[in-house]
Amino acid sequence: MAESVSRMAPKPTMLASEAQSSMPLTSLHRVEADGIRVFYRAGGSAKAPVVLLLHGFPTSSFMFRDLIPRRANDYYVIAPDLPGFGFTEVPAERNYVYSFDRFALSIETFTQALKLNRYAIYVFDYGAPIGFRLAMAHPEKVTAIVTQNGTPRFRSRSTPTRIWIPTADRTAVDRLDAIPTRNPGATGEAEADSTAEGK
Repeated sequence: MAESVSRMAPKPTMLASEAQSSMPLTSLHRVEADGIRVFYRAGGSAKAPVVLLLHGFPTSSFMFRDLIPRRANDYYVIAPDLPGFGFTEVPAERNYVYSFDRFALSIETFTQALKLNRYAIYVFDYGAPIGFRLAMAHPEKVTAIVTQNGTPRFRSRSTPTRIWIPTADRTAVDRLDAIPTRNPGATGEAEADSTAEGK
């Protein structure tokens, strides 16, 4: 009986300063990837499941400063600054092309530099078309997608005709058509449906 009573006894309330001191710390790093010096924040054990956080516009990994330590007890949380944002350094001589396709290639190279073979992605705003490209290029690596205000924004010559959706049983299902085009049979640059653009 004493055992059941002790389970039901309320836990002592932690002060805010005590709760913060028990949270894991976020560490700051840089790594060379795709000819750029990528700045990133990380928290948690490298042995834990990985969550890759991709920020939006006009932010940086700083937007995740409170989220990283809160999830670091259960996950290895990594948040890079995209090229042109935050503290990621892009040398002028690199002649970097700022496009979603290039961002996706840079983040893919970043994951390779960190030896991340499987990861969930959290995408926000600009991070969405980057994360979706990663998932379509390497569905075997992406364990989950969490999106907040994320749209694909596929508007390049590499516009897919189908989009990949992960399922609960970890199989990939190629079942949703990508963004509609004005002329579905046309080649070259895809154009968004006029209704999607509000025209």
